[in-house]
Amino acid sequence: MAEKFPLQTLLDLSNLRMDESAKKLGLLVAGERAAAERLELLGNYRDEYNNRFIEAARNGLRPEEWQNYRSFLDRLDEAIAQAREMLKLSQRQTKVGQDDWLDKRGKVKAFDTLAQRHEQRQQYGQMKAEQKLSDEHSARKYNPSTAPHPEGGGD
Repeated sequence: MAEKFPLQTLLDLSNLRMDESAKKLGLLVAGERAAAERLELLGNYRDEYNNRFIEAARNGLRPEEWQNYRSFLDRLDEAIAQAREMLKLSQRQTKVGQDDWLDKRGKVKAFDTLAQRHEQRQQYGQMKAEQKLSDEHSARKYNPSTAPHPEGGGD
């Protein structure tokens, strides 16, 4: 009977932790993607609003309209700056998540390598035992001194 891999519990736990880390990394990547999309949307909206402002300015604006456009563009610029910072933060968190996942994957690989070596040793030991039994069987079959006498007795 094959001996159980003594570190199987640690291998299972490492796999579980790697899976959890992969899920967390997936969420971090999705968050980073969402932050990038938000930044892009804000930038596009600012460009569109700025184009409207330029068009309105060509057609003539009263001072309070001019001030409203400028004020709103300033608020958009602030929102873009915040979105850019959020994206940077999200990118840093994703990098930390990637590093964590790589660390966990490395541990799983190490335990998996040990498990494979254990399995190979078990198979080698089993093959040796089978070969020994086969050799003993062959030795009994072809060695007349160990073969049973036909009539149970006599010289």
